[in-house]
Amino acid sequence: MIQKPYFLKRFVPGLIVIIATSSLFAQPVPSIDEKIPYLCTFGKDAQKQWGDDDFVQTFFFTIPENYKSPVYFRVFDPDVAGAIDENHAAFNSKTRFTIFGGKGAHSEPAAKKQDPVGNFKSGVQLASKTFGNEKEYDNGWYTFGPFNPKEGELQSEFGGYIFKITAEGIEGDDGNLYKYFMSADENNNKQVEGGNAFAYEYSFRLSDAKGSVSHLYPFVGKNVVAIKTNVFDFDNDGIIRIVSVAKKGDVLKTTADGMWLEDIHKITEAEISTSLDVQFIKPKELRNNNIVVYFTNQYGELMPFFTTPIGGIPRYKYKIGVKEEK
Repeated sequence: MIQKPYFLKRFVPGLIVIIATSSLFAQPVPSIDEKIPYLCTFGKDAQKQWGDDDFVQTFFFTIPENYKSPVYFRVFDPDVAGAIDENHAAFNSKTRFTIFGGKGAHSEPAAKKQDPVGNFKSGVQLASKTFGNEKEYDNGWYTFGPFNPKEGELQSEFGGYIFKITAEGIEGDDGNLYKYFMSADENNNKQVEGGNAFAYEYSFRLSDAKGSVSHLYPFVGKNVVAIKTNVFDFDNDGIIRIVSVAKKGDVLKTTADGMWLEDIHKITEAEISTSLDVQFIKPKELRNNNIVVYFTNQYGELMPFFTTPIGGIPRYKYKIGVKEEK
């Protein structure tokens, strides 16, 4: 019997019902709905004010229990060289991508922390590869697999088997910009029916374009009365606001170079069992802005947020009051 982590008892009840009744195809990371150009992981010698607080990023992919075919994990532009990546002088960095499954891949508490400490590389290591500036896969895809879905860790409250991918900046000071895709095909991006992806902390590149809006979608479970947004190195790059079914747009505080932002969003009853839309709105052009984001509930526990919103993109449901004439 799999013991539910303590925070899931508070946060996740009802989540599996919504996952099971939704048509989820969230294998691209970042997803189309998020409008985020790339994930970003810097080498361990980089300065934190360049937009990465710990030089490690962890993502989880879920596969339905009844899915029987092999799955593949594909990485776009995994090397640290070329036009996409962010260099500081000559490219001198290496990034190690590792796939984990088996017992503890997700259920281990250290795997769900915002900082890569303790046994965060828990579970069974299934595959690993380190990329430098060789440019062999520059602007192209590298494929891990095939994997049997049952090589993941069964987590029924998340809808099936879970695999974990870590990206570690093990050398250098450059920024590796990349994407993931969980695929049913080795050579093409073919979605796994019913699959999804989520994280507890997200390091990514904001769009450079003036007027662009990037989105993150934390899911609000039962018994959540408030969430805290934690944003690192936003560089005062526009506006952060939260849209929900009950709020047209709560504007949050912003933060300067190399600093953390913390702000509280109180949850109403109408927002329970829905996703929030945390928007990063850019009123002016600014290049190379990388940020880190995570969310906690009122207990200080990290909240998983999915690359495609559970229950759909939230839309504000306004009410018009009508008074009778006397």
